[in-house]
Amino acid sequence: MVTRIVVYKKPKVKNPVFVEGLPGIGNVGRVAAGYLVEELKAEKFAELISDHFLPLALTREDSTLHLLKAEFFYWKAKRKNQRDLILMIGDSQSVDPQGQYEITTEILKFLRKFKVKEIFTLGGLSIGEEVEKPKVIGLTNDPSLVKKYSKYGIIFDTGTRVGSVVGIAGLLIALGKYYGMKGVCLLGETAGLPIIPDHKSAESVLKVLVKILNLKIDLTKLEKKIENMKDFLKKMKEAQARILSQLLIKPTRKVEEERLTYIG
Repeated sequence: MVTRIVVYKKPKVKNPVFVEGLPGIGNVGRVAAGYLVEELKAEKFAELISDHFLPLALTREDSTLHLLKAEFFYWKAKRKNQRDLILMIGDSQSVDPQGQYEITTEILKFLRKFKVKEIFTLGGLSIGEEVEKPKVIGLTNDPSLVKKYSKYGIIFDTGTRVGSVVGIAGLLIALGKYYGMKGVCLLGETAGLPIIPDHKSAESVLKVLVKILNLKIDLTKLEKKIENMKDFLKKMKEAQARILSQLLIKPTRKVEEERLTYIG
């Protein structure tokens, strides 16, 4: 098996905006996008599975197995100043560079079928310390979006803060322009811990995104949502450690340092 998108229904969406949030530093993107899916009561319509995810299936309380995957949801606009949305959240990112490109390409091909022209990817930017009010840093594939979205409090980086964006959050924006899609990567400042979710950073990113999309959602339940995620994230970390041990992969100090600066 390679990367495959399983479609359960084809939603009728008009000029949709795509929002992506996968696990990464502080799990900012995953938390923010997942919370948006729940609050909007977005409907699931497809799943992405890939052999580039960790080779494991997690056990559930009912003794069934959960395959690592990404999920696509859609939401229809309720007011004239809103747009239809396609949202993607997931359990993991690819464990290898080839997979990052393959998965990103499959996502973009899929989005093109729905005539997506604008995308937002969400992630965390490690700054090595916790801050009370995390700033939101922006990167784009089209200079015209800098002027368009700066008014929302996004600090567009010129290379002084962000040297690179590792993972799908960056690749979707960089490759998106070759598929006719303009995009912005929104990065919330975070302490840089890979497993512990940063609700403050996720909240900062969400506040910016909902203003851009003209949405109204209740953010008071965000911290509780993160508490519910901790068990799953802990299980993922333990499973990953077992896989690495079985494959006799011993991360070097350099690799560990790179993990702390991963954005995704």
